[in-house]
Amino acid sequence: MKKIVFILMLVTVCFVTKAQGLTGAWETYYSSEKGDKLKSVIIISEKHQVLTTFHAETGEFINTNGGSWQLNGNMMTETIEFSTEKPESVGQKITFEIKLSDNNLQIIGDKHEYNRIDNGTPGKLEGAWLMSGRKRNDQIENRDTSSPRKTMKILSGIRFQWIAYNTETKEFKGTGGGTFTTKNGKYTENIKFFSKDNSRVGASLEFNYELVDGNWHHSGLSSKGQPIYEIWSTRKN
Repeated sequence: MKKIVFILMLVTVCFVTKAQGLTGAWETYYSSEKGDKLKSVIIISEKHQVLTTFHAETGEFINTNGGSWQLNGNMMTETIEFSTEKPESVGQKITFEIKLSDNNLQIIGDKHEYNRIDNGTPGKLEGAWLMSGRKRNDQIENRDTSSPRKTMKILSGIRFQWIAYNTETKEFKGTGGGTFTTKNGKYTENIKFFSKDNSRVGASLEFNYELVDGNWHHSGLSSKGQPIYEIWSTRKN
């Protein structure tokens, strides 16, 4: 009996270790049918992930999809929350096999192999966050993070992406992402793609940030030059 319990514990540890090994950011480059050089980036947090493809040279946005995930051995199951190519798939579960090593991730059946960008470090905001409030006229306006309309931000150690969508209507509202740093209370985004306005690619935006009771307080000027004060809460499910 003790031997069986030990084996079950060992298997559980192996699954947890493999799942932890997935967290971070991954990338691959390839050419489209027209010969354009494309880049796909996957950001994986503890329970959520996003995959986005954009033009490697211009940053022109191509597509994105993502949601929550679970791992059972080598089989990953994703519950789709947003998809620009197949919005009808929102709410569905898909299961596929993966092959994982320290620096490579392969989705069986996908010809592309992803190389590790980071393992969740060195940035201090790794994880999935939901916008939970804004400050206007010195008053906090709270948001219901359990509603189907969501603005989520996923960060690895150096990559970030925000996505606005509605799981009930299956509408995709917009997204943007790139690289980031967190130094001396400053959070700086370097935009690599932006679905609504490609002219913003290449911009760098610096914000003040601090963690207050586990919530991320984010303030500064938006990409349109407007003052913002946002509050983001760690996503639980």
